[in-house]
Amino acid sequence: SVTLRNPVEKVAYLIIFHILFVLFVWTYWKSIFTLPVQPGKKYHMSYADKERYENEERPEVQRQILAEMARKLPVYTRTGNGGIRFCDRCQLIKPDRCHHCSVCAICVLKMDHHCPWVNNCIGFSNYKFFLLFLAYSLLYCLYIAATVFKYFIKYWTGELTNGRSKFHVLFLLFVAIMFFVSLMFLFGYHCWLVSRNRSTLEAFSAPVFQNGPDKNGFNLGFVKNLQQVFGEEKKLWLLPVASSQGDGHFFPMRALCEAQNPLLANEEQWEDDGIDEEPHDSSEASSLAIERET
Repeated sequence: SVTLRNPVEKVAYLIIFHILFVLFVWTYWKSIFTLPVQPGKKYHMSYADKERYENEERPEVQRQILAEMARKLPVYTRTGNGGIRFCDRCQLIKPDRCHHCSVCAICVLKMDHHCPWVNNCIGFSNYKFFLLFLAYSLLYCLYIAATVFKYFIKYWTGELTNGRSKFHVLFLLFVAIMFFVSLMFLFGYHCWLVSRNRSTLEAFSAPVFQNGPDKNGFNLGFVKNLQQVFGEEKKLWLLPVASSQGDGHFFPMRALCEAQNPLLANEEQWEDDGIDEEPHDSSEASSLAIERET
């Protein structure tokens, strides 16, 4: 039985190693080469609107042009001072949870962050792949550390005396543990974000709605939050295939935020904000709410 067990164990170790290695490389590949999704054409300024906007010097009229565009779009979030989220570099109305990446020089749907590890912007199109990459990297490092640790013990107790291989074992164990600890904190943080349906940017700066900032504005509950990223098909959750819900332009919100669309349901709101009225002084005129992000 001893002679049979060792070959079986070796085969089992090889199978587990190659499965983790394939999943690690697959998720890393998808995180790198899945390009971030940009907003659709309907969010971009038409030639006529762009000409009107650029030729207009009065801030209140520029704000009115943006408001007219936003009424046609499913946009719920605002800037910090209640204005339209507009990107002056991409010349578009920003969909909810969309931000401009200064590294990629584009607006990215549901942008989370720009990751130097994969040299790509992490957003709606590849956030699931990035999470799986962290998860399988974590398991891969744990597997390497666990399989090397027994040889470290043998060298420590003097059971093995090969000095050259001892250095390699110590180095591999140290690197595996170091990456495991760092990945554990990073993966744990993103698991916390997913459980509350937030992005990294939203964790630092809460999205602004009709009633002001609300860090839980997109929180639908634990299960639905998971489905937003991984989809409803649980058999696809652990595979790096696209299964996130929606198209990245609109996201369901809590019942409090779903009650009214401030840009579509109530046109009088813009009159109350002073869009259809002349400003009383120059300070109001200079309060054009256009968000510029880095």
